[in-house]
Amino acid sequence: MENNSTNKYARNNRYGRRRPSYRSSSYSNSRRGGGYNKRGSSINVSQLIAKAVFEDLPSIYVLDHNLLEFDLTKELKKNITYKKYTSPTKIQYEAIPHILKGEDILGIANTGSGKTAAFLIPMINKGVLDSSQRFLIVVPTRELAMQIQDEFLQLARNTGMRSVLIMGGNSMGKQIGVLKRDPHFVIATPGRLKDLIGRKAIDLLRINNVVLDEVDRMLDMGFIEDIRFIISKLNENKQSLFFSATMNRKSEEIANTLLKKPVKIQIEEESKGKNVDQDVIRLKEGETKFDVLYQYINKEEFKKVLIFTRTKRQADALSNKLIEKGIKVNALHGDKRQSQRSRIIDSFKKDYVNILIATDVASRGLDINNITHVINYDMPENYDDYIHRIGRTGRAGKKGYALTFV
Repeated sequence: MENNSTNKYARNNRYGRRRPSYRSSSYSNSRRGGGYNKRGSSINVSQLIAKAVFEDLPSIYVLDHNLLEFDLTKELKKNITYKKYTSPTKIQYEAIPHILKGEDILGIANTGSGKTAAFLIPMINKGVLDSSQRFLIVVPTRELAMQIQDEFLQLARNTGMRSVLIMGGNSMGKQIGVLKRDPHFVIATPGRLKDLIGRKAIDLLRINNVVLDEVDRMLDMGFIEDIRFIISKLNENKQSLFFSATMNRKSEEIANTLLKKPVKIQIEEESKGKNVDQDVIRLKEGETKFDVLYQYINKEEFKKVLIFTRTKRQADALSNKLIEKGIKVNALHGDKRQSQRSRIIDSFKKDYVNILIATDVASRGLDINNITHVINYDMPENYDDYIHRIGRTGRAGKKGYALTFV
């Protein structure tokens, strides 16, 4: 089922009329002086300057409906109310009724559209009604797996549903121990799941519900053979849900292998960067990049900031310098242990720390709300990486800001 209606959903009000001021000797809102930068990046500087589009963007919510309208168990409705979920997002409004009917779903929707609750709510409901049901959720990254686990624990509270998180960076022995206790939900990344299948620690023939989330990202990360292997081990009698932001030949091949007569749900995609004011920072004579960054992040409007560096070493060095200046900041990169990564992400999500420095690889899978600013302290290698970085702000109908040092 495709969503082609233009009047079906209520719309948000306009964005605020006043944009924060970045007046500074080092801030440039001119396109002049473009051309390719000299720092190992293929990006033309003119690509880094754009205004957010001021228009009435459609709300991601279906404002004239409520999640409690769905035919759900009492405890699940209590948990939805406790989380203060009210109106469903579009993907939830479209998908939940079909999932409750036991139909397969081909869902095309972006991160931040409410996909996680769209599959967790009906799947938890199904498990509560029939405790013999077993569920497998496969996602591309540890961070996304942990986020789904957190959401599950809140939505499944007092329902008797149990889960296990299967991913690298955590003890395989402990994961095998939990699997022996036969949890209802297995939330996994492809690599570790494949390892455990090889060790016969999990029997996928017992799984009768499977969710593949962010399939396009899994394919981008080289997991296509792992996904094919996992699908080949599944029971044919199952309900399957497939979610991806985009579809190409490879993802269509996976969908065709997994799904039976799926209901297609496509949520319109906002242009990437459409809600993001983008500009560059040019250093004047005598200015240093660090001093200018320090000035910016002390401005009141820089409430929740994600800063990108090219390397792990640069992330740590910048973090240490800011800490010396009395700034609360964390650095996220591949050398951090999984327990450290979890604490760092959690502190940023909960606003204990409002500045996070990250490398491109370490930031994969991050889904954090209300990031006001993305700052490219180091230029990304290419324009795709740039778009991926700035896509962390300006989400869910909110305006964001991206600044790049050139």
